[in-house]
Amino acid sequence: MQIDQNLSNFSDLAVQTAFVVYCVALFMSLLYYGRIRSLIEARRAGRSEASKVLVGAGAEAGAAAGTATGSDAATGTGATDASTDYEAEAASVAATVSEDKVAEKERKLDKLGGMTTSLMWVGIALHAAAIVLRGLATGRFPFGNLYEYVLMVCFGVLLVGNIAMQRKEWRTVWPWILTPVLALMFYGSTKLYADSAPVVPALQSHWLPIHVTVVSLGASIGIVSGIASLLSLLRLWQPKDAERGFFGALAYPLPSAAKIDRLAYRLGVITLPTLGLGIILGAIWAESAWGRPWGWDPKETVSFATWILYAAYLHARATPAFRKAAPWINILATAVMIFNLFFINMVVSGLHSYAGLN
Repeated sequence: MQIDQNLSNFSDLAVQTAFVVYCVALFMSLLYYGRIRSLIEARRAGRSEASKVLVGAGAEAGAAAGTATGSDAATGTGATDASTDYEAEAASVAATVSEDKVAEKERKLDKLGGMTTSLMWVGIALHAAAIVLRGLATGRFPFGNLYEYVLMVCFGVLLVGNIAMQRKEWRTVWPWILTPVLALMFYGSTKLYADSAPVVPALQSHWLPIHVTVVSLGASIGIVSGIASLLSLLRLWQPKDAERGFFGALAYPLPSAAKIDRLAYRLGVITLPTLGLGIILGAIWAESAWGRPWGWDPKETVSFATWILYAAYLHARATPAFRKAAPWINILATAVMIFNLFFINMVVSGLHSYAGLN
C-alpha cells in the first residue's frame, strides 16, 4: 500500500507537540510537588500552634482555679471562667487565622494542579492523534515496529495513570510517572524512529492489532503498578512525620505507603490477566503462522517469566508471611518487562525480531 507522507509528517508533528506539552506538565507538576510541601508544613504548624494555645489555656485555667479566693471562691468559678473564656477565644482566633492561610494556599495549589491535569489530557489527546495519524498514513494498525510500540506503551502509561489517579492526593505522583515516560518517548523518537512503511509479510495478519494491543495495555498498567510499588518502598523507608535527609524531602509530599501499595496492588490485579490474555492470543497467532503455539522463543520465554513474576507478586501480596517482599517482586516484574522490550527486541535474535531498526 502507498504511504501517505503528509499524514506521516503530521503524526511526527503531533508526537513532538505532545512531548512539549508533557514537558510543560512535568515542570508544573514539579512546581506543585515543591509547593505542596509548604502546604503540608503549614497544616502541621497550624495544628501544633492551636494545640499549644489550648494547652496553655488549660494550664492558666488550672492556676486561676487554684488561686481563687474571697468572692470567687464563694461564687464558684468566676476567675476560672473568665480566664478559660479568654484563652479559648485566643485559641479560636489563632486557629481561624491559621486555617485561612492554609485555605488560601490550598486554593492556589488547586489551580496549579487543575492546570497540570488539563495539560496532561491535552498531551494525551495529541498523543492519540499521533498514533491514529500514523495508522492512517500506513493503512494499518501502528504496531509494525519498536518505535510504534513504544509510542503506544507511553500513551497507555499516561492514560492509565490519569484514569487511576483522579483524586487530588495523587497529583504528587505525576513527576514520578512523567519523568521515565518522557525519557522513553525521547529515546523512542530519536534512536528507535522508523519511517512509515508497510509491515513485513510475517506481521500482515488480523492477529497483529489484537495481540499487540492487549500486550501493550498490560505493559502500560504493569509499569504504573511497578512505579507505585517503588514509591511505596520509599514511603515505608521515609514514613509520614518522620522524614529525614534527601530521600525524606523526596517522599515528603507523597501519600502514605499503604495508599500507594493499594494502588499498585489494584493495578497488578489487572496486569496479570491482561498479560496472560496477550500471551494466549500470541500462542494462537503462532499456531496459525508457525504451526506451533509455543516454541520457547526468547520473546515468548521472557514474556512468560514476566507473567509468572506478576502472579508471584499477587500471591506474596495476599500472603502475610511474604507481604513485605511483594513490592520488590512487582518492581522485578516491571524490570523484566522493560528488559523484554529493549534487550530481547534489539539484541537477541529470534522469531519476534521485528523492531524495524535495521
